[in-house]
Amino acid sequence: MPRAGLDPDVVVAAAADLADEVGLPDVTMSLLAQRLGVRAPSLYKHVEGQADLQRRIATLALTELGAALRDALQGRSGRDALAAAAHTLRRYAAAHPGRYAATVRVDADETEAPLVAAGDRVLESLAAAVAAYPVDPADTVHVLRMVRSLFHGFAVIEAAGGFQLDTDRNASVEWFVDFVDRGLSGR
Repeated sequence: MPRAGLDPDVVVAAAADLADEVGLPDVTMSLLAQRLGVRAPSLYKHVEGQADLQRRIATLALTELGAALRDALQGRSGRDALAAAAHTLRRYAAAHPGRYAATVRVDADETEAPLVAAGDRVLESLAAAVAAYPVDPADTVHVLRMVRSLFHGFAVIEAAGGFQLDTDRNASVEWFVDFVDRGLSGR
């Protein structure tokens, strides 16, 4: 019988919080069980194992990020939408480094419906950020990959403390948003 108050959502939320605190690679079933005040075997009543747990953390993170992007992009287009997307992704990655790391580990061939739907919401938001630009429909995937790679790469390097130069990182983001805006606008 599962422990009262413990369900898959509680387990995943605790694991996501733990990932943000100690880093995703250090989240083990044993450490999570300790955090929840149960024995590790009892967690298997709620998640199938480490891989399932990481997949569920990724789903949670993509769901949260998708909602944050959707909210940030409301009423924005063009350069303003690009900047909102870039800053939202940066804030999320900085505030939730463990959760965000789980999204990087998602298998490209993943077919689990909740994870795919959550990832699609993030991509839909990024597509909305570039929708105002005169992009040939045949190039849409390339544009989305470029924007995602740029914003993601900056956020990951920044969250890892990889930018050591004195130049303001916000100024760098604004610079590359301007650069992408000019490129997509054809200016």
